[in-house]
Amino acid sequence: MERAYDLVVRGGTVVDGTGSQPFEADVGVKDGRIAAVGKIAGSGAEEIDAKGQVVTPGFVDIHTHYDGQATWASHMQPSSWHGVTTVVMGNCGVGFAPCKPEDHDRLIRLMEGVEDIPFPVLADGLPWNWESYPDYLDSLASRSFDVDIGSQLPHAALRVYVMGQRGVDREPATETDIRAMAAIAKRAMEAGAIGFGTSRTLNHRSSDGSPIATLTAGEDELTGIALGMAAAGRGVLQVVSDFNDPAEEFAMLRRVVERSGRPLSFSLLQSPRDPEQWRFMLEQMADAKAAGLQIRAQVATRPVGVLFGLELTVNPFSSHPSYRAIKDLPLAERVTRLRDPAFRARLLSEEAESARAPGLSPARAWDRIYPMGEESPDYEPTPDRSIAAQRGLDPYVLALDHMLTNGGRGMLYLPLLNYAQNTLDPAYQMLQHDCVVPGLSDGGAHVGMICDGSFPTTNIVHWTRDRTRGPKIPLERMIKAQCRDTAETVGLYDRGLIAAGYRADLNVIDYDRLTLKAPQVAYDLPTGGRRLIQRADGYVATVVAGQVTYRDGTPTGALPGRLLRGAQAAPAAMAAE
Repeated sequence: MERAYDLVVRGGTVVDGTGSQPFEADVGVKDGRIAAVGKIAGSGAEEIDAKGQVVTPGFVDIHTHYDGQATWASHMQPSSWHGVTTVVMGNCGVGFAPCKPEDHDRLIRLMEGVEDIPFPVLADGLPWNWESYPDYLDSLASRSFDVDIGSQLPHAALRVYVMGQRGVDREPATETDIRAMAAIAKRAMEAGAIGFGTSRTLNHRSSDGSPIATLTAGEDELTGIALGMAAAGRGVLQVVSDFNDPAEEFAMLRRVVERSGRPLSFSLLQSPRDPEQWRFMLEQMADAKAAGLQIRAQVATRPVGVLFGLELTVNPFSSHPSYRAIKDLPLAERVTRLRDPAFRARLLSEEAESARAPGLSPARAWDRIYPMGEESPDYEPTPDRSIAAQRGLDPYVLALDHMLTNGGRGMLYLPLLNYAQNTLDPAYQMLQHDCVVPGLSDGGAHVGMICDGSFPTTNIVHWTRDRTRGPKIPLERMIKAQCRDTAETVGLYDRGLIAAGYRADLNVIDYDRLTLKAPQVAYDLPTGGRRLIQRADGYVATVVAGQVTYRDGTPTGALPGRLLRGAQAAPAAMAAE
């Protein structure tokens, strides 16, 4: 006998993504869509008892870097461990298409430098069965995933494809160059790109140290590309910028939006260089909105920081001669050497050979470096927990001793952005603005330094339940922000809500038990490459297109996720309302 539904989630507390108060209801799913919400009499071929648990839409993460991983893997972890059912990649202007064969290594070095994904991993993992961007999408479309994947056209790849070495050297684009880039952008949007990503920050460099090719791209180039997108009638713009002159830079981006009519989002973080600049940016967005322009900011919901450790890309001893002599030894052997009194004494007596050792001058930042706990990490630590606060103790000794814990797997945490005043209150205030969405997780990137693909779990655990150092955010508001609002920011109007006709992407969450675990290292990339991962407890089930993809954090084997071909319309019944 045929069941009325493919899946029924029964008796849960539904937080539906609209921002409305939670309510108890069943959710019935048929053919990958939500078929009914309420008291459901019919049975499902599969049923989940959600009594006492929270049922939400699947989370939509619009700032990831799975451009490589999606070509060799089916599981977009760590994101899919954290309730994410849709990811958007191609951010910050980096990616792998379009690309001529002779530029393969060049784009790999750029991704290695900007997103800390090792060259050997990418060189071994990427199949390179494409040259054009539409070919790249076709390659992804032949694959199955545990999430839906949207891809953006990366500006650096586009610029190098059209301009060659001139593009790499950041020469101004000619009118002919701009026409060529606009034509490719138009074809990319027509083929199914979600949008276009670019970078205007000095922080983004190739692994050879050269700035990203898009750093100084002119307004005429950005406008031309955006007009190419406009000719296709689709696509969003994504920008990361240093905003060294915030008024001038924002005004330029606003003009691009005005001329093209394409929506834009940019990365907004509190910088220690100018801790109050974010307020100006919020004002500019509000003014743009009043003028009918769609400009939004993606905001990180915890500090963007770097992890130091013996297994990781850098640690406070990376530029010390004695450590350099052993850095390539297996971890266990390094731990043995670092515990040897004579070696330890020599190491601690040395000065770093690099003024920026280990890239971030930790010797001058001990008041901002914290031990990372082995259990649930604290992402809003108080200054009295910093390495420098341990009076009378050598910070290098403390750092070394902590990294040697857990068999040499201890980690240190240095918050860099969104934490200039040792509080997340600025992030809280940013999140209150109606032009702001949570983002910037960088899922799939920074595999040896940063582990922020777990942002969605922090959004629930810290902001709606556990925060003690300031105001919290109601659960229903946070769910709306990271489901419906993020989806609509990139034109995905068919998801992010629990309502009839919408895509059946769901999470069943044991809210009281939801816990973010500490980062750890795995060696599961191509060539046995290392990456930081982070898991969570409390996700009872995650559902993508009506199929359960995870139970209690363990993959079920179902891979219903597919490449998204551009913007997705709201269900017809809802669109008519």
